[in-house]
Parts: sequence; C-alpha cells; structure tokens
Amino acid sequence: MEIFKELTKIPELSIALGFFDGVHLGHQAVIKNSVQFAEENGLKSAVITFQDHPHCYFYGVCPKYILTRKMREKRIEELGVDYLFELDFESISGLTADEYLKDILIKYFTPHAITTGWNHNFGYKKSGDVKYLAQNSTKFDYKYFEIPPQKVNGKVISSTEIRNCLAGGKIENANQMLGYKYSISGEVVHGKQLGRTIGFRTANIVYPPELIDLPFGVYSTIVKLGNEIFNGITNFGIRPTVSDTKQRSLETHIINFDRDIYGQNIEIDFLKMLRHEKKFASVEELKKQIANDILQIK
Repeated sequence: MEIFKELTKIPELSIALGFFDGVHLGHQAVIKNSVQFAEENGLKSAVITFQDHPHCYFYGVCPKYILTRKMREKRIEELGVDYLFELDFESISGLTADEYLKDILIKYFTPHAITTGWNHNFGYKKSGDVKYLAQNSTKFDYKYFEIPPQKVNGKVISSTEIRNCLAGGKIENANQMLGYKYSISGEVVHGKQLGRTIGFRTANIVYPPELIDLPFGVYSTIVKLGNEIFNGITNFGIRPTVSDTKQRSLETHIINFDRDIYGQNIEIDFLKMLRHEKKFASVEELKKQIANDILQIK
C-alpha cells in the first residue's frame, strides 16, 4: 500500500471516505466494499482520510484515538487497500460539498465508485452527506455505496462507543466491535527494574499519549514478539505499592519467558481487565496477588 500525505492525481479509483479511527467492523465494511468493487472491476482502491481528526481543527483539541496513526495504516493495509491518502484537514476545511466533490474527489481520482458509512458528512458546515453523494453519482459517473450501520449484540458500532468501552475497562466489548484485539505496540525500554525485585520481570513500553486511556489496572494480554506469541499479564498505572511517583507505566510480565528484549518491538493485545490497580499493604501481598492474577489467565 502506498501512502500519500498530499493530493496526487491517480485516476479511475474505487475510493472509501472517512476518518476510520479504530478501523472497527463498521469501517471495515466500508473499506472492504471499496476494495471488492475495485477487484471485480480491474481498478485500484484508495482510502481518503485525514492525518488528524477534524475535531483537532474545529475545537483545538484532538480526541483520544483508538489507534496510533501507524497502527491505523497497518489495519487499513491489511484490508487490501492500494493507496492511502492522509490529507491535511485544515487545507480543505473551507471547501463546500460541491467544491470538495468536484475539485478534490473528481479532479484527482475520477472515481468509478465511492463508498461511505451511513452517517458520513463532509464539506463546510457539513453541507455534504450520503444523500448528496447519491444524488451526484449520475452527474459525475460514479457508483455510490452507502454502508448501513453495523451492529454487535444489537448495538450500533461506533468509535465513540468503543472509546467508552475502553475507558471503562470493558475490553471484551470493545474487541467485539473492533473485530480484533485492542493493541498497543512499541519498543521495550528500560524501566526502574522494580519487577525483577519482586520476582516478576516485565517488558516496559511507553503508552502512546494520543490513545484513549485505559483504567489503571491489570489486564490479561497476548504478547507478540516477531513471529512468537506469548501469554502475558499487563499492568497499566503508577505502581502505588512499589513506587511513590505519579508517572504512569505500561509493564507486561511475559509468562514462561526469560530473555533480554530491550530495544525490540513488541505488540500487546488486550483480552480482559482482571482488576483495578490498588496499593497493597506490603510487597509480599502484591506478589501473592500477581501470582493469583497469572493463574486467572493460564
């Protein structure tokens, strides 16, 4: 998949429109439809999105994301997309729906098909929506596909609902709507090496500040190191029993693993929240609790 940060003329595409934070099952339905149409008609597919959420421009504050930009790119690529355009929203924020359709989408991509979600809107003051795209399909000679709401257990899937689940520690619910396991990846860095002093070595990575904050607590996880997969138990918090600082950390004890992996990249898939973080009366109590936590995931 080729990634573009600026508009580049690549004609005759099947394009999908949206921000796609999380690339959840609803987003996947949109993108898969675009890719399928391209494959069936001998075309290339493209996702047209933005580098940052439009809220960053309108409200001066970016929302907490479900995925880092790098992970969003990875998820989109896995769906078979040929081109990904991550545009600067501010540069086109003043365009009307007419201008955006004609001067951006038609001029640069001459799309054979446009696919969006059921609630997609665009253009200055949200002047364009799914009805607008459908009404102009004949004029500009493209097929328009509106993907209906996708549901899990009767509830409409949305990035907002997934953020709420993650913020509430409802990892399993979030994973159902995502269609994959919520994950965080990064380079293993040196921490204060407190884990090894209590018999549980940990691999520490930096929690990306742009992501939605999980509740401080202990989680059942899967750890991916290259092509290897391990069970893990992850603590996200401030370690109140063994540390007097308020600096948060993401520490994972990889079960049945005893190798030095500093400087290597790992991916942590979250399965379930086991408990909230708490301060124990002693280190011995903490050690017993960690041992009990591990038993829950074996």
